[in-house]
Amino acid sequence: MTFISRRHLLAASAATALPLLSRAAHAAGGTTLAQIKSSGELRIGCEAAYVPFTYRQGATIVGYDVELADLLCKPLGVKPVFVDTAWAGVIPSLYTKKFDVVMSSMSYTKERLERVSFTVPYAEASQALLVRAADADRIKAANDLNGRTLAVKLGSPGQILQDKMNASLKSAGGAGFKELRTFDDHPSAYVALAQGRVDGVLNTLATLAMVLKDAPGKYAIVKGMGGDNWAGIAARKEDTEIVEYLNTQLQALKASGAIYQLQEKWFGFRMNLADSIPSFS
Repeated sequence: MTFISRRHLLAASAATALPLLSRAAHAAGGTTLAQIKSSGELRIGCEAAYVPFTYRQGATIVGYDVELADLLCKPLGVKPVFVDTAWAGVIPSLYTKKFDVVMSSMSYTKERLERVSFTVPYAEASQALLVRAADADRIKAANDLNGRTLAVKLGSPGQILQDKMNASLKSAGGAGFKELRTFDDHPSAYVALAQGRVDGVLNTLATLAMVLKDAPGKYAIVKGMGGDNWAGIAARKEDTEIVEYLNTQLQALKASGAIYQLQEKWFGFRMNLADSIPSFS
């Protein structure tokens, strides 16, 4: 059984209205770099609860994405301004121009690629499973989730992946998940895992590595929950100048090694970044 919140229903309604918003914005023309420079800032939508990408320390939003945004904006002479937004409505908010881009470890999915323009990858975003350390010997692969309860965050790639995983379990002769639970954010799902209310939480490998670091001995990670994937910066379809500029800067930061230095600082390792956006059949 899947629990669907009121926010989920609102997000579905917003997704239905999005093509109209997109066409209207396209007709008005894209935002130019000259306009961004004139405003003095690049407004960036994020979910400030996603350690270590974007999260709050007191009233300040910090993280890997924040420091990377500083490097991306410096050549343009503008300041990055992060706007904390409910993740389920982040793409509709992009098209109503609440901000200029979305940068909060947004991974590539077929649906998102149809709705926004992405830059090349700037972070890894492959899905993995967080389990309790006490269950590490019993849950070693996806097929060990038969008869167990899985948790995902509303609007995340994990929510899309859960249906494929459940279907795969059943097609292999298993019972499938006992229950699918949806949470408004990942920290709430981690609490449910610690309390024994769920048996696993789907999230990106890079983020789960930080969960293990912050709570040594409490959890374990199970890899192989989906194919390789990455995260990019998302912009409105018509904002081609912004995407081209960001791609140029990301490629320069890769060539200089600056982006890998940030990864070592925030994650403790260098990520294997693809040179292009993955394709989805």
